[in-house]
Amino acid sequence: MSPRLTSAAFAAAGFLFLVYIAVRPSGDDAAAMASTAWVAGHAAAMAGFILLGLAVLGLHQVLGDRLSLRAAAVTWVGAGLTLPYYGAEDFGLNVIARRSLRDGAPALMELAEEFRYGPVAVTMFAAGLLLLAAGTVMAAVAVRRSGTLPRWSGTVLALGFVLFLPQFFTPYPVRVAHGVLVMAGGLWAAAALWRAAGSARRPAGA
Repeated sequence: MSPRLTSAAFAAAGFLFLVYIAVRPSGDDAAAMASTAWVAGHAAAMAGFILLGLAVLGLHQVLGDRLSLRAAAVTWVGAGLTLPYYGAEDFGLNVIARRSLRDGAPALMELAEEFRYGPVAVTMFAAGLLLLAAGTVMAAVAVRRSGTLPRWSGTVLALGFVLFLPQFFTPYPVRVAHGVLVMAGGLWAAAALWRAAGSARRPAGA
């Protein structure tokens, strides 16, 4: 990926994580899960995870060091472990909730809780988010050491992913604020890469 494409991937990923929490209904009841907004919000998050993996890989292509390569690998594994849970939340819970409302059978929503807190599912999900946190922290350290990009330009995004798991246990306004934090981190990384790409193309003395 070129630095400009990498920049676009960071910006789009950050924006999509804000879309995820802003569009997703604030509740977790059947009406929320059955809505189009539930599907759209979680789909935005899934696209964000994919773009984050591409962005960190593109960052490695810019920096070219071992730490950024490890960051890309860890981020990809984290996204791979996280996406199945998000997919089931998006499509599986939506189907269960719509059937529950259609049939007037609130007991069906117990299936949603069984899925969400199933030991294998929740372990994969938590492990994926922890690896995403580790991958983005490694990427931020690689940026800081590189001398190619502003030293702190990866820090806010890394902080957003360190807080990704804890924010699930906070009130909805805090979750929206977290989405803003992740977007800000993605935009900062994107801007740094965009400026670096422009500087590399500018002739010496221009």
